Amino acid sequence: MLAASAARVCTNDSCPHGKLSSAPQAGTPHMLSTFDHIVLTTADLERCLDFYTRALGMTLENYGANRIALKFGPHKLNVHPPGFDAAIKARIPTPGSLDLCFLADRPLSDVIAHLRSCGVAIEEGPSVRTGARFPIRSVYVRDPDGNLIEISEPAGA
Repeated sequence: MLAASAARVCTNDSCPHGKLSSAPQAGTPHMLSTFDHIVLTTADLERCLDFYTRALGMTLENYGANRIALKFGPHKLNVHPPGFDAAIKARIPTPGSLDLCFLADRPLSDVIAHLRSCGVAIEEGPSVRTGARFPIRSVYVRDPDGNLIEISEPAGA
C-alpha cells in the first residue's frame, strides 16, 4: 500500500523518474496543471440538470451534436444521459460513482440555507476535512444519481 503522501509517478521499472515519488524529482516538471472537464453519467437527465442548475447554480450549455454540459466559472461537467454512446468513455460508465468536491463562492452557511430551500438533504456536515490546497469545512449531499457532492469553504472562513 502506498504511503498517504506518495503518488505513483511511473508503473514501468524502466521509467527514468522512478516508481514512487511524493513530488516531481528535481528538473522534472509537473505534467498536469488543472482539470479541463469531468464527465458525469446520469440515469435521469431532467433530474440531473435540475439539481445542478437549480440547487448548485451551474449553467446549462448545449454544444456539438446533442451534447450537454454544466458550467460554473471556468469549469465544465459534460453530461452523458441514458443511451448516449460516447466514442471513448470510461470502461464502465456508471451513474452515482463520482465523489466530487466543490469550493463555494460564498460562506458555507449561505450554501446550507440555499440547499435547504431547494429541498436538498445534507447527508453530513459541516465538518473539517483535508483539501487539496488547504483545510476545508464541508457539507455533503447527493445528486439524483447518488453521486457524493461535497461543497466546501476554507476552514476558518
